[in-house]
Amino acid sequence: MKVILLNDVPGTGKKNQIINVSDGYARNYLLPRKWAMEATAGAVKEVERRNEAERQKEEEQRREAQVIADSLKGKTITVSAKAGDKGRLYGSVTVQEIAGALEKQHGIAVDKRKIELKEPIRSLGETQVSVWLFSGLKIEMTVDIVPLEQ
Repeated sequence: MKVILLNDVPGTGKKNQIINVSDGYARNYLLPRKWAMEATAGAVKEVERRNEAERQKEEEQRREAQVIADSLKGKTITVSAKAGDKGRLYGSVTVQEIAGALEKQHGIAVDKRKIELKEPIRSLGETQVSVWLFSGLKIEMTVDIVPLEQ
């Protein structure tokens, strides 16, 4: 029996996938739990239309992320932090501080979980960070740590 999965089913398939399963599995397991529906001609067309709309939406998001990446290439983020005499910071600069500075200085809001540090920033100077803007789209940015003016 051909069915359209309404949810991800481990070992069977992903949401909106059209698969062929045994009649008993469909009638006794998938359909009563509302994890699948019978693949009629109208339902198949609706799923294909929905999948195409999702692909277009994802492509639009990818284009927007590429525009943002092009505008941020070569830019520097400046973060002020308390430091001692020898350039050592009191504590470290966090990804949350970097995300806040990126939004404040360049107007781009990025989730702090999308910023990747190779190691914690504990000294003054420049450091490279990776910023994930979209799946597969990562840019390298320079973070300049300067002493906080007192």
